[in-house]
Amino acid sequence: MNDTHARLDVTRNYIGGEWVDPTTSATGDVFDSNTGDVMGSAPLSGAGDVERAVAAATEALADWRDLGGPARAEYLRAIARELEARHDHMAGLIAREVGANVAISTGSQTLTPVMSFDIAADIAETYRFTEPLGDNMIVREPIGVIGAITAWNFPLHLVTVKAAFAIAAGNTVVVKPSEVAPLTAAVFAEVLHAAGLPAGVINVVFGTGPDVGEPLVAHPAVRMISFTGSTRAGRRIGEVAAQKVAKVALELGGKSPLVILPDAPLDDAVRFGIEDLLLNNGQRCDGYTRMIVPRDRLGEVEQLAAELMSTRRVGPSSESINEIGPLASQAQKDRVRSYIESGIREGAKLVAGGPEDPDLAEENRGGYFVRPTVFSEVTPDMTIAREEIFGPVLSIQAYDDVEEAVRLANDTEYGLAAAVYSGDRDSALAVASRIEAGMISVNGGGMDIRAPFGGYKQSGLGREFGQYGFEEFLEVKALRLPA
Repeated sequence: MNDTHARLDVTRNYIGGEWVDPTTSATGDVFDSNTGDVMGSAPLSGAGDVERAVAAATEALADWRDLGGPARAEYLRAIARELEARHDHMAGLIAREVGANVAISTGSQTLTPVMSFDIAADIAETYRFTEPLGDNMIVREPIGVIGAITAWNFPLHLVTVKAAFAIAAGNTVVVKPSEVAPLTAAVFAEVLHAAGLPAGVINVVFGTGPDVGEPLVAHPAVRMISFTGSTRAGRRIGEVAAQKVAKVALELGGKSPLVILPDAPLDDAVRFGIEDLLLNNGQRCDGYTRMIVPRDRLGEVEQLAAELMSTRRVGPSSESINEIGPLASQAQKDRVRSYIESGIREGAKLVAGGPEDPDLAEENRGGYFVRPTVFSEVTPDMTIAREEIFGPVLSIQAYDDVEEAVRLANDTEYGLAAAVYSGDRDSALAVASRIEAGMISVNGGGMDIRAPFGGYKQSGLGREFGQYGFEEFLEVKALRLPA
């Protein structure tokens, strides 16, 4: 992995196929999560920059829409190849911006974006935009200009999973990346330019939610907003978009349960849960942060979870020996530590970890590291059982029968993901069918990025990935023909 410590200062937005000076002079520092040092900066743009980007996307829309799926697919594949060529550079940036360890910064953080463009190209080449239905003709058409607002935890993937499928469907896009981790979005803009994507099809404007995100959501020419982030911010986006009756796709928070049934192979189930939770240092909306276990096996689960958490190596994300890197920012570190302190204060049993800083080398003591932590005897009313922590913190909840296990799993305002582990596949499926979540792993089953990603309840609206994500960016029209 290319882990250069060179500073990267982004000075311009990418609008209409060109690097354009922002209308503001303000910039925001970007911090290396491993040390707390400044590693770069990006513009803090304003409403004028959004106006220019939306105008460029609007101008590009007709030609891009009329190009047709197979021709659009050629550009998508060119983007995928340019992403591949910059893999090591992007992995190094993500390791520093977000704290993702080597396995994930060189893996899903940077490989999933390539797959998104290739899969979107496959769909664009073969999708039936027009099909008969009786005497009618059903036509699917691009929505128009899409605003894409993304979070910091997967800074490249979240941009590309929106942009790839939106433009494959014939739309044009204005991207607002997170100001916490904007640097890979700048490299992504370089990728677009190198791939020869027509001007204005994808535009990138750097800045904050209030100064760039809100004007983008409110802009009358933006027909749809695709957002990944907190439920609180998602509610605000929904409010603003509702004023012009624009479509929203919201991928929001989660408090995902892993239900371990009485006949489950306990070692396998607990290990699966811990390994999933720690992916990206716990900075995932779909991580299994609640482990729901039989009460008569609670002691065994506590021991297994403590051993697995306590033996995980915490340290700089650039060193492959480390399994857990830092969190993405000082604010995120403070937030996670406050939840750990809340768990102790509200009476949960601390099984492993705690609020103290891990033991690190001097050069990393300014980084945003926390100790992976396990709580047991967590009750549904505790803060750590109800709120999304977004860090390496596990809550173990005990149940007396399967009915109670299902109630605990569903006792949340969220419904993004869940998992069920059993010695019997049919038993696991029966419980999975009763859990209110958009994605459920059965006995350790993994993700297929062609399958839909999204949740129930306050985890959001709509789906991403594959054909399901592609169709989110299409309007449906019925042509009523004479018999």
